[in-house]
Amino acid sequence: MERKLPVWRSLMYVPVNVEKFVDTAADRNADAYILDLEDAVAPSQKAQARTMIAAAIPKVSRKGADVVVRVNRPWRMLIADLEAAIIPGVTALALPKIESAEHIQMIAEIVDELELERGLPNGTVRFIAMVETASGFFRTEAIARSHPRVVAITIGAEDIALSVGMLPEAEGLFYPKQHSIFAARAAGILPLGFIGTVADYKDTEAFRATIKRSRKLGFAGAACIHPLQVPILNEEYGYTAEEVRRAQAMVDAYDAALAAGKGAIEFEGKMIDIPVVARAQEVLKRASALAAKARG
Repeated sequence: MERKLPVWRSLMYVPVNVEKFVDTAADRNADAYILDLEDAVAPSQKAQARTMIAAAIPKVSRKGADVVVRVNRPWRMLIADLEAAIIPGVTALALPKIESAEHIQMIAEIVDELELERGLPNGTVRFIAMVETASGFFRTEAIARSHPRVVAITIGAEDIALSVGMLPEAEGLFYPKQHSIFAARAAGILPLGFIGTVADYKDTEAFRATIKRSRKLGFAGAACIHPLQVPILNEEYGYTAEEVRRAQAMVDAYDAALAAGKGAIEFEGKMIDIPVVARAQEVLKRASALAAKARG
């Protein structure tokens, strides 16, 4: 199974059973929409919510966004969620409160069976592993490497803060969040998130500052709960025309230097060598993928 990473800067949660949110979600221009069966849906409404996934898919994806379904953690609810969610149009599952690599592997076995039964190519549905407990945290690296379906990992700020008895503030979240970046990059998957909590959405300037800092630390994208956060994620986890121009100019200058037998050169007043150029190449690669996604 080939692991092709998605291009996600912004993933917006949408309660699948709130039709007015489903109907307007695509206008927010997120890269993906997470149809939520978990926290946003009351226990008494979960069975009904499952029946609404199929109708919601074309609505939220009408501008080309990916569709993710966040399922529930308890096994009996999870099985029912999987039966409803493994259908055409679903790109990935957001799996909450993952405890271990074996946990992921058991879910993957069920998804294998459902894809086969429903005529979907094996590996169609990918996984976002959500680490949200103290016990799961110490297995973050193994979870990131657990299965080819896993394309992203994230630390759930509110839940892990509850699990360890701290407040979901940047100071306490820095260590687990940064650890998830290292685990993700080592496994070749996307680190999703930011150093903070998703709940405080009204102060957009503070949110932008948080995302700027989080991008510098290595995050590739993040989920959000409010439309106001989507353009900020798209901008700060994306690239400006000037960033792309500079990266291309750097790569071109370095290629010319190599052709002349030089290994390190001065570029725009600074010395650059292989790691700096490799970072510029990654900018160009991701910017190209974002442009291709925007074209459809």
